[in-house]
Amino acid sequence: MTVIDDYLAEYSGPHREHMDALRAIITRLAPAATEALSWGMPTWKLNGNLIHVAAAKHHVGLHPGADGVALVREELAERGFSFSKGTIQLPVDRPIPVDLVERLVTFRVAQQEAKA
Repeated sequence: MTVIDDYLAEYSGPHREHMDALRAIITRLAPAATEALSWGMPTWKLNGNLIHVAAAKHHVGLHPGADGVALVREELAERGFSFSKGTIQLPVDRPIPVDLVERLVTFRVAQQEAKA
C-alpha cells in the first residue's frame, strides 16, 4: 500500500469515488509521476509538485496551482464551480468534469516536464 492508499482508506461514498476517479485520471495522464503525501494531501510529483487532491466536507479539492486554475478559470465560472487562486472545489454531489481535469493534468505535466 502507498501513502495515498492509506489516505483514501479513510473515506467512502462520493468522496472516495471522486478521489479514486481523480487518481485514475492523474495516473493515466502522468504515468511518470510518483505518489506522495504533501501537506497532508495526496500528491503527485513530477519534477516537483504536479497536483494535489484532498477531501473536504462537501467537496474534493483539486490543487493544480495558480497556473492550472488560470487555464480553466472562465470555464469553471461558466460551469458554476468554486475556485480560488490555486484550488478548485469539486462538489461530491456533482459529476467530476473529466474533460476539464484531463486538460489541467495534461497542462501541468507539460509545465513540470519543461523544468527537467
